[in-house]
Amino acid sequence: MSDTSHDEMIAWLNDQSVTEVECLVSDIAGIPRGKILPVHKFIGAAAGQGLRLPEYVFGQSVTGAFLDSEVLNEIGRDVILRPDAATCRLVPWYNEPTAQIIHDAFDHDGKIIEFTPRAVLKRVLALFEDAGLRPIVAPELEFFLVQRSSDANNPLITPSGRSGRAEKARQAYGIDAVNEFDPLFEDIYDHCDVQKIDIDTLSHEAGAAQMEINFNHGEALNLADQAFLFKRTVRQTSLDHDIHATFMAKPMQEQPGSAMHLHLSVVDMKSGRNIFVDKDNSESDAFYHALAGMQRYLVAAMPLMAPYVNSYRRQSNSEDSPTNLAWGMDNRTVGLRVPMGDPANRRIENRIPGADANPYLAMAASLAALWLGLQEQRRPTRQRKDSGEDLATLPRNLDIALDALERTSPLHDVLGESFVKLFIEVKRGEAEAFLEVISPWEREYLLLNV
Repeated sequence: MSDTSHDEMIAWLNDQSVTEVECLVSDIAGIPRGKILPVHKFIGAAAGQGLRLPEYVFGQSVTGAFLDSEVLNEIGRDVILRPDAATCRLVPWYNEPTAQIIHDAFDHDGKIIEFTPRAVLKRVLALFEDAGLRPIVAPELEFFLVQRSSDANNPLITPSGRSGRAEKARQAYGIDAVNEFDPLFEDIYDHCDVQKIDIDTLSHEAGAAQMEINFNHGEALNLADQAFLFKRTVRQTSLDHDIHATFMAKPMQEQPGSAMHLHLSVVDMKSGRNIFVDKDNSESDAFYHALAGMQRYLVAAMPLMAPYVNSYRRQSNSEDSPTNLAWGMDNRTVGLRVPMGDPANRRIENRIPGADANPYLAMAASLAALWLGLQEQRRPTRQRKDSGEDLATLPRNLDIALDALERTSPLHDVLGESFVKLFIEVKRGEAEAFLEVISPWEREYLLLNV
């Protein structure tokens, strides 16, 4: 961080009368971790050696377990957190003026810790930057509103809105169904405005009390930061309205899953031109190369977009979630949709990632595959103009997906060998933990029948 950025950050904290600072990092799951400091201690740390955090934080499983690792230091060494001044934001749901600042992690020699999720995305973006290119991204995030419950053994239930009645049936794009939760969404929009989270359209998705909020397009790192903070914002704001919001990929058996669709394009930094379009507004070779790369590598990158056992339940109904990597113009049954519209805005919509994915890693995976496509210059399959529901080409469970990632070395080169190794260690551990759990289905059908 330059001195100017540091000075501007300190001035901003003083101008906002901030009393505490939340120093945030994203772990592999996308859970905010870090420390909360009085502002004067934060200023001292930022000006000096930075904050210390145990390295193992970045190897924690979603259960909070610490696993044996070939990547992490056995003695539990510390990393140094340094703030990214561009990410300074107020936390709008506190009474006292509190700031939240996203940090990057470095070793004691000043080298960035390559296996942190934000660093993985930065690594991928550096490849584009070195080639004079800049990815542009626009996420769409779906989530469910559910009744608060303290018992994880009970199935989730949709909450009551202003009418006092809970949704039971699907209400895709229902205006009145969204208005049931107007007070909540007014607060979400207000909180996003305070945090400069650039959200756009709100709509009701197919499921009961399932919503989607779209982001305006922008540079990938900034949008990943925004999506990271947005998920926290929705959860915290929902608590203030006595309900839960969940970004689980498949939270309810009879309802559709929740996605994080990613709209991707690439701009030539010198000309400002979208490289997916030629001067005559036709699709460019780069567009087809990008599609081919995504078709070739997103199977192996699947664990970064579908990181949990639950993630693969979203694929149980291909009407709601594509199970393939076909592509087509305005075709929502394929994994890679190309929206129609102004050719200057030509983009690829990756419809594979679940809402449960870490935004940094889902974007890194998508852009890594796209980058490899630009380098290898292959051609994609023919456009799919009819339904792609009969094409089941994606891994159906986490183990198969991890096997594919483990043996796909080109992705290791782009994402970083240490990250891939650590990620697989954590995900294998989570999958093993899941296998220890006996489900209600097993008790219902096996207890007295086998």
